[in-house]
Amino acid sequence: AFTLAPPMSASLSSFVGVDRMIFRRLFDLAMPIVGLNLMGVITLAVDTAMCGRLMNAEAALTALGFATQLLFLLMVAIIGLTVGTVAFVARAWGAREVDRVNHVLQQSTQLTYILSTVVAVLGIAFAGNAMELLGAEAEVRDLGVRYLRPLFGLTVFLYLNMLFAAALRAVGNTILPFLIALVSNLLNIVLNYGLILGRLGLPQLGVEGAAWGTVISQAVAVAMMVGILSRDVVPGVRARLGIVRLDMPLAKDLVRIGVPAALDMVVLNIAFLAIIGMLARVAQVAVAAHGIGLRIQSLAFVPGLGVGQAIGAMVGNALGASKEPEARQVVRSGIILSTAIMSSIGLSIIVGAVPIVSLFDVDPTTELGRYSILWIRVLGWGMPFVGVQVALMGMLRGSGATNTSLLINVIGSIFIQVPLSWFLGFVLDWGALGIWVALPLSFGLRMCLSIAAYRHGGWAQSGATI
Repeated sequence: AFTLAPPMSASLSSFVGVDRMIFRRLFDLAMPIVGLNLMGVITLAVDTAMCGRLMNAEAALTALGFATQLLFLLMVAIIGLTVGTVAFVARAWGAREVDRVNHVLQQSTQLTYILSTVVAVLGIAFAGNAMELLGAEAEVRDLGVRYLRPLFGLTVFLYLNMLFAAALRAVGNTILPFLIALVSNLLNIVLNYGLILGRLGLPQLGVEGAAWGTVISQAVAVAMMVGILSRDVVPGVRARLGIVRLDMPLAKDLVRIGVPAALDMVVLNIAFLAIIGMLARVAQVAVAAHGIGLRIQSLAFVPGLGVGQAIGAMVGNALGASKEPEARQVVRSGIILSTAIMSSIGLSIIVGAVPIVSLFDVDPTTELGRYSILWIRVLGWGMPFVGVQVALMGMLRGSGATNTSLLINVIGSIFIQVPLSWFLGFVLDWGALGIWVALPLSFGLRMCLSIAAYRHGGWAQSGATI
């Protein structure tokens, strides 16, 4: 049978004492997830480049920058629901309860409708106020609102795409979401080219065109997913869009598992804003360097996060089938795979920091260049810790132990990273270096806490339900 597993996987897994077949399955499941997530990053970069060719490019790009911060709230809401859906669907699939798989997915779809309606109403009503609160000037505010309103108003398509991809991941199919996303993202790029710049016979809508191109491509992806699943491509699994009565006990369970995962994202964003505030007190150029480093980080983290999502699905399957030893094998294999990948990426960005900075048209000899190189190298040294941590976070989320995951992130981000950044940056007077060094150190602590959670074993609760 065709496999995506690398030639070295068998010898590596044998050397460290993990199951070869589990390692192979994990790799095959994870790689399409990595590809799907990378497509999202690349498409956003292409959209930004197209908006940079507009006559009002500076205002357009500034509006996109503000809007991106608000769109983060979109992601927080649906991430919680998808984590809960994966936890329950994966267990039901592992227990061979296909009817329950479809029931959970249908109920999650109903919650998606409710969630997207709330987001649409609030987003359309308050998009302008939110832009002003962030400090946007009149022209930038108006451009941002024109961009945000289609995305908020039709956010149901984004949410359904994320939900269906998560559910398919939970039943071991990541190829189908990847292929649909490939078609959807290519369509998005073509539509945005036409609608942003007025090409291909389409009207020139500027920044607003980027939003409409995205929404249309997302709607096409939903239609493709529903149509393909109706043909029994994934035996027994259906994506039904009809409205049905809510199963309140299940809905409460999905919220119980999903809310801590959503709060995880909020905690990380609070820490992010605190770090930005500290860097601004050191030097404005350090904030700019941090922004460059975050673009590198967003790409560098994608493979590890993809492996973590695959771990969550396979752990849920194993626990649903009451196979705790297999779940532990999945975690061990995932730690090895994730750490190997992330360590390799870390070494690459340490060695290649100077040419990487040059790709952003930044002179490495300037103050901005020196700060950027410093931050990228600090980030690189922390990547092995990140590799272990994201694997164990995948374990906790996939098993439904999201309260434990939230607690670890609260301790690591709010009680360790932020105070340590302040202490190293200002008390010891290390400046930006001290603020940045706190990140890999906090990941090291979170890694230790996650290892302790793994060894404690509270996450390994077997059965089709949680």
